[in-house]
Amino acid sequence: MIRQNNITEEAIWRILGTVNDPEVPVLSVTDLGIIREVKVRPDGIIIKVTPTYSGCPAMDMISMNIRMAMISHGLDNVTIKQVLSPAWTTDWMSEDGKRKLREYGIAPPNPKQQVCSDVLFARDEGVQCPRCDSYHTERISEFGSTACKALYQCQECREPFDYFKCH
Repeated sequence: MIRQNNITEEAIWRILGTVNDPEVPVLSVTDLGIIREVKVRPDGIIIKVTPTYSGCPAMDMISMNIRMAMISHGLDNVTIKQVLSPAWTTDWMSEDGKRKLREYGIAPPNPKQQVCSDVLFARDEGVQCPRCDSYHTERISEFGSTACKALYQCQECREPFDYFKCH
């Protein structure tokens, strides 16, 4: 157990690195980049979290998992605050997290949106298949297994896959 009065922000970040996203369990909350700030104060610990999108149904579970991880290390005076501004972006994901997504079979977000258009859903973004690396892919549905992913199918290996949407 870590004594609360001796805990450092770095130690809190290490603990947070063990808290997995309930929707994509290969990613930690730090891989996702949703932890905005950690403060260790004499009156307790404050952890600020930004959801991947406003109304994300996983946020209650994420907050509970963060709290449970802290308690398991003897840290019970923890406040978890949701911060909506600035809005989360896939740019905040770690490169290690993007690698883990690919290995798990989910196409990570592209570094930049490949197609710019003022018409919503006008053209598909060039998304690389996480299984065979082909860019010969097609969007099947704007929404995949969760609202933050789209469903694609590779035209080479014919496998369907989720794409973690860039936003």
